[in-house]
Amino acid sequence: MFHEEKTFNLRFSLEASFPDDYDGDEDNHVWVQDWEQRIKPEMTKMIFDFLRRHSAWTVRVRNRGLSPLDEIEIAMTKDYSNRSLA
Repeated sequence: MFHEEKTFNLRFSLEASFPDDYDGDEDNHVWVQDWEQRIKPEMTKMIFDFLRRHSAWTVRVRNRGLSPLDEIEIAMTKDYSNRSLA
């Protein structure tokens, strides 16, 4: 079977700014916890809900060895092996 692949990246860079007298780690990285516990799960669900509306594609998480804290890879597959390309 012949296989083709294309990669598309959507990268998020998280940043927080603090006053000059901030002594590092005082907040226990609450701003990162907000991303991990509230924003990222909701966003991921919304993305999967949207992509699954396109029934010609199969959507799944693919793990390439990186921590899910650093990367979530979504693999989308369109299978033409049992039908014509038209």
